[in-house]
Amino acid sequence: MADWYLWAWILCSTMTLVVLRCSVLKRRKGNGISPTRGESVKRVLAGNGECRSADGSDADVIIVGAGVAGSALAHTLGKDGRRVHVIERDLTEPDRIVGELLQPGGYLKLIELGLEDCVEEIDAQKVFGYALFKDGKHTRLSYPLENFHSDVSGRSFHNGRFIQRMREKAASLPSVRLEQGTVTSLLEEKGTVRGVQYKTKDGRELTAFAPLTIVCDGCFSNLRRSLCNPKVEVPSCFVGLVLENCHLPYSNHGHVILADPSPILFYPISSTEVRCLVDIPGQKVPSIANGEMTNYLKTIVAHQVPPDIYDSFVAAVDKGNIRTMPNRSMPASPYPTPGALLMGDAFNMRHPLTGGGMTVALSDIVVLRDLLRPLRDLNDALNLCKYLESFYTLRKPVASTINTLADALYKVFSASPDQARKEMRQACFDYLSLGGVFSTGPISLLSGLNPRPMSLVMHFFAVAIYGIGRLLVPFPSPKRIWIGARLITGASGIIFPIIKSEGVRQMFFPATVPAYYRAPPLK
Repeated sequence: MADWYLWAWILCSTMTLVVLRCSVLKRRKGNGISPTRGESVKRVLAGNGECRSADGSDADVIIVGAGVAGSALAHTLGKDGRRVHVIERDLTEPDRIVGELLQPGGYLKLIELGLEDCVEEIDAQKVFGYALFKDGKHTRLSYPLENFHSDVSGRSFHNGRFIQRMREKAASLPSVRLEQGTVTSLLEEKGTVRGVQYKTKDGRELTAFAPLTIVCDGCFSNLRRSLCNPKVEVPSCFVGLVLENCHLPYSNHGHVILADPSPILFYPISSTEVRCLVDIPGQKVPSIANGEMTNYLKTIVAHQVPPDIYDSFVAAVDKGNIRTMPNRSMPASPYPTPGALLMGDAFNMRHPLTGGGMTVALSDIVVLRDLLRPLRDLNDALNLCKYLESFYTLRKPVASTINTLADALYKVFSASPDQARKEMRQACFDYLSLGGVFSTGPISLLSGLNPRPMSLVMHFFAVAIYGIGRLLVPFPSPKRIWIGARLITGASGIIFPIIKSEGVRQMFFPATVPAYYRAPPLK
């Protein structure tokens, strides 16, 4: 009974904080000015409003980029009978240090799209949860998979192998045309995007037209500026290593070390390889060329990794195959544009700490597929654009939960000299170590199995309140009370700006947004 009273008190406290905060947040209204059209958009004339490619081929949809989002979308639309033209800058196998862990929620979306076999024959490893390490202590957080088929779990793999499998599957459909080329600009006629201009592998400049162009050209997108208001932040960089023949303390689990200054990740990417990602705050990293990075990894990082991994970590550093990658975060802020749509990392990014990017992208594809299925004709660009505004609302509960959790958790897990932040970090570790609903609730959010915004806010402030309780029991002092007050205000300062950037109304009350109820065009 005491547990129920505790949860009721936490719920009431959390709801009160949310209501008070939301009452003072004022959403900025758009000024109605269309985006600046630079070199990424060119105005063209397509006779009689028809969309035709220069080479005479017809397409219903052009997809720019064949990464995870682009390849999955091409297969999905092609399977539904759409004629799809995919233009990808480089069709060779990518070699990246991120996009290697697919959460169980993302795997369920993969099944829904009929792409689950893309994790087969690439030595992908099943992932059943996480192990969390801090100051010599550790706890295991298992995904709540009891109510799912035995095959449902997370998957970790080489990103390039996974993408090549999806490209092959998309290209196997007769209605999908996969071409290597670099899209240089969108082609616009009277405010409507009609297609793209691109340079082929052999250097020819061509144009391609279609009623709908979907830009999925990744985190380095050169086209997004004309379709959204990109507010890209780079809170940190990942330093990537591959550990060979390394035995993790918990097999088939991701490992998160709450290190100083920020987290270190380990997870398997094949039966013989473990990926290590060392987070370095800020945009500057030690130089690899002059040996500064090697020295940093050996003197600052190595002694913080678990003893079971230490030798493999040092051996990987000595081997010298060290890669870096800036970690980007960008809330979705689209300009609804007739004839065009953004998807994937070109549209929305969050810190990769929680591995939620592919889950968001696949979830978005399911939403878009369901919206497009009733439509036979995509040529009415204005009505189609108005109808697809519902996409931005329907995606929000899932996407905003994963986005908010990723960015908030990174801030909580990073070390800080501030005592209140230290208490919040320790409270988070201890809260997750309690087990039961205290661990399954947050891990179900992280895994994409239960992406509910209100559940996220409840658990986040439950951690804060738990931290305050640790400070005040058994004997509160003025100093502890002051730290507790700063802890709760610090927690609010972490999560509420993220929620505001995601959109309070769309995130928590999507059914109150008119676009939520948009019906398909009659044509």
